[in-house]
Amino acid sequence: MNEATVVDLIRHGEPVGGKMYRGHRDDPLSAKGWQQMRDAIGDHTPWQVIVSSTLVRCRAFAEEVALRVGVPLEFEPQLMEIGFGEWEGRTAEDILRTDPDAITRFWNDPLRFTPTGAERLDDFYLRVAAAWRAVVARHTGKHILLVGHAGVIRMIMREVLDIPLERIFRIDVPNAGITRIQIDGTGKDALPRMIFHAGVL
Repeated sequence: MNEATVVDLIRHGEPVGGKMYRGHRDDPLSAKGWQQMRDAIGDHTPWQVIVSSTLVRCRAFAEEVALRVGVPLEFEPQLMEIGFGEWEGRTAEDILRTDPDAITRFWNDPLRFTPTGAERLDDFYLRVAAAWRAVVARHTGKHILLVGHAGVIRMIMREVLDIPLERIFRIDVPNAGITRIQIDGTGKDALPRMIFHAGVL
């Protein structure tokens, strides 16, 4: 069996503006968000390559770590968060005031109840899964840090664990939480496993 490929997925920390449906909005990390991410990895820097979403709440931290560790850094636009359409920039409380049932419908059946103008969940899964496979193929046998978003990490977990897409929002992905995936073997014989979720190093 080939050497394992290990991927540490880290969600960005808290952005400026706090909790909201942010999607493609390019808000930077807050001071708290920077601290969350630095605390999550501590002095652990085992990575041989770093891959990041192009959005600044991921990109800026990836740049800092790549400079610190001295490893290659790649930006992957297909790893951007799902687009939330008219919900972008709005809090759950705000949406509940204007349409009390909208969030419940979306969380219970996200394949049918998509916010107006939002990216379809199945389309989002297809783009993230394709990017994930390409990253793993490109860096087989390496230890990778992937800096991304809650939605992206859920889609990768769906790919690895074969979770039904309509149940994907039952997975909580905290700010700066780390999920480790290990892939033994390559190609059709590859065996991906989740080693831990929502942890720190």
